[in-house]
Amino acid sequence: MQDRYKHITRPVLSIVIPVHNESEVIPELLGRLAETCRKLGDPVEWLFIDDGSQDDSSSMLRSARITYPMIRVIELSRNFGKEAAASAGLARALGEAVILMDADLQDPPELIPRMVEQWHAGYDMVLMKRDSRAGESWLKRLSASCFYRLLNRISDAELPVDTGDFRLMSRRVVNAFNDLPERNRYLKGMIAWVGMPTITLTFNREARAAGNTKWNYLKLAQLAMEGITSFSVKPLRLALILGLLAAATGGAFGAWVVLKALLFGVATPGYASIITVITFLSGIQLLCVGLLGEYVGRIYIETKQRPVYLVADDSADQGQAISARPESQPRRTVNHAVSS
Repeated sequence: MQDRYKHITRPVLSIVIPVHNESEVIPELLGRLAETCRKLGDPVEWLFIDDGSQDDSSSMLRSARITYPMIRVIELSRNFGKEAAASAGLARALGEAVILMDADLQDPPELIPRMVEQWHAGYDMVLMKRDSRAGESWLKRLSASCFYRLLNRISDAELPVDTGDFRLMSRRVVNAFNDLPERNRYLKGMIAWVGMPTITLTFNREARAAGNTKWNYLKLAQLAMEGITSFSVKPLRLALILGLLAAATGGAFGAWVVLKALLFGVATPGYASIITVITFLSGIQLLCVGLLGEYVGRIYIETKQRPVYLVADDSADQGQAISARPESQPRRTVNHAVSS
């Protein structure tokens, strides 16, 4: 993946930021990043992944390279989603440590020096746990808390509760993550699965600096289903248990009806009771079939082996946080596809 960068002097730190229609917040983001990075002293690159923005986010970032030469802009060929965009950034980040953060400034750049300090202390992963979540409804906070606790109960990988994508990863964590081949990507779970020595810092998450969130409840539900089906088969076992319980209950009820008729001559009345039982069992069947379909669908996606994303343009040859130009490459191509 990174052979074409073999002649580049690597920066110490890469900051990976997926971007989708964030033109309103970009000026403030760049200013705060610059102020923070001045305190670090080490070479830093800012790697922005434009995930098919429809506004002028990409052009703003390219223009900003005059003022901030450490900027690299990777344009995906269309909107592949945040998980794919973050994967593209991690695959192309050159730093010995990589920070993943959102563009909306809910993840304060001013915390980066604290994270780097813990990395220098020997930790491969620095997680940022949210003490508070400004600008989010109580329903979203409650549903997120319940989801993380549910996933930890049914998953083999322990996901830290109340942590988002804002984190620092050492080069060996990033390399291990990039080696994971699956197309169905739930980054928090995949990175947690990698492990490595980890420390958690707390912070108060701010409200969006500008613009509107790209996540609605439907997208969050889809992401939750992705996380559950990617890291646990226990829902399938639960479906099996439900089927066994339904079969046992039906068998017991049938035996009771026969015994009443034989021993007491009591015929069981009940059109309503029959319809109720049929509806209940049909609901369980449809639930189990739908759950099985989710897993089969993910197997189907994996077997097609389509790349996670396609890159339309890569400005790596102009990032001046890097001291040498990479090997020459044509512009505006879609050849840099990855499958992991």
